Amino acid sequence: MKKNNYHVIGVMSGTSLDGIDLVEAIFTYTDTWRFEIIKAETVSYTAGWFDTLKNLVSNSLEELQVIDDDYSVFLAETIKKFISKNNITDIDAVCSHGHTALHRPEEKLTYQIGNKPILAEILKETVVCDFRVEDVELGGQGAPLVPIGDKLLFSEYDFCLNLGGFANISTEIEGERIAYDICPVNIVLNKYANQLGFNYDDGGKIAASGNYLSGLGEQLNLLNFYTETPPKSLGLEWVNTNIFPLIESFKTEEKTVLRTFSDHIAKQMALVLKPEAKVLVTGGGAYNTYIIDEIKKHVNAEIIIPNADLVEFKEALIFAFLGILKLRDEVNCLQTVTGASKNHSSGKIY
Repeated sequence: MKKNNYHVIGVMSGTSLDGIDLVEAIFTYTDTWRFEIIKAETVSYTAGWFDTLKNLVSNSLEELQVIDDDYSVFLAETIKKFISKNNITDIDAVCSHGHTALHRPEEKLTYQIGNKPILAEILKETVVCDFRVEDVELGGQGAPLVPIGDKLLFSEYDFCLNLGGFANISTEIEGERIAYDICPVNIVLNKYANQLGFNYDDGGKIAASGNYLSGLGEQLNLLNFYTETPPKSLGLEWVNTNIFPLIESFKTEEKTVLRTFSDHIAKQMALVLKPEAKVLVTGGGAYNTYIIDEIKKHVNAEIIIPNADLVEFKEALIFAFLGILKLRDEVNCLQTVTGASKNHSSGKIY
């Protein structure tokens, strides 16, 4: 039965491996959807899980299935602690993205670990999860999935730009929602910050201290992905094949890589954003002052960075919303975004 109020938990783990994002939120529907974030938290990965998740793409399918079982239990226990710690009761559902292990939509393959029925068994709650698989089966990219939330929750912005492991953008063109991945962001920057002993390049300070390597910058900007038309999406496999070998071939120091790649990110953003547009920026990269300032140099748009809860937890919030749409049997996956054969209501309910 459809109702007008939903109390849900959204769960998201991104490719930048910052941790598991958890959001308790209330969604209300009158003539439009409204939301309120009640509690939000990121639970960092242990060193063991960080290493396991970092190397997922090198595992066989059989090995992934074993990891999937363990990760599903770990994820359920993490969510259970969040519920207990915050005394959360009377929830309609836990809506979880899981963690991307493989993403090769051209081969009709996408695999998110942490989407097993054991979630519902451990939590003793309704769980909505595994949102990508059906879209890929319908010929879509299985990504990005957040744009339905942008359309229904953040329609006052011309562009919604997420700077996470990858940058993705969502906008309305001639009445249709269009969205796609633009380029890698933290999945590359964090690797080189890690090599210097930092979790990430705080505010882009290391990049700002480095030199721009024009040869590398030019080669990055010439990558074929950037000339492809949407729908299109990126995964770690693409980065491992196209980005890291190219960077390593220049044999340069980390701060030069961080400067050059940060400039590359800003240039790719500027090619997509329009002058005078109102742009909502979220994801960890919103705190990278260097990249944000470089984007502003390239394009005269109104860049809006919201409060910390929205910057850090917008994706978890929207996966909570995707779960609600699935429970209502309403469209949560747009063919104009993913390239699937039709709009559909994606996900599994346990």
